[in-house]
Amino acid sequence: MNAQARREREVRAVLEAAQGPLPPEIHAEAVRRGGRILRRRRVLRRLMWLALCLAMTVFFVWALLARPWVEPPSGTTPPLTGW
Repeated sequence: MNAQARREREVRAVLEAAQGPLPPEIHAEAVRRGGRILRRRRVLRRLMWLALCLAMTVFFVWALLARPWVEPPSGTTPPLTGW
């Protein structure tokens, strides 16, 4: 028997063994932690949406004021020709 088969047999034996009783307060602790994790995720998701909306608003205001699509005026005057 190779090492992989032996490890697999040992894992199966551990998984099939009878499990001991769980402490009664473990359910309440799991519910409390799960609720806290869900609240944190909800707050983070809302903050991310708020940051995205704020970034879009700032970008649009900048675009309206700076008008980057308009060609900037030239810094020098064109040469006078045809006099």
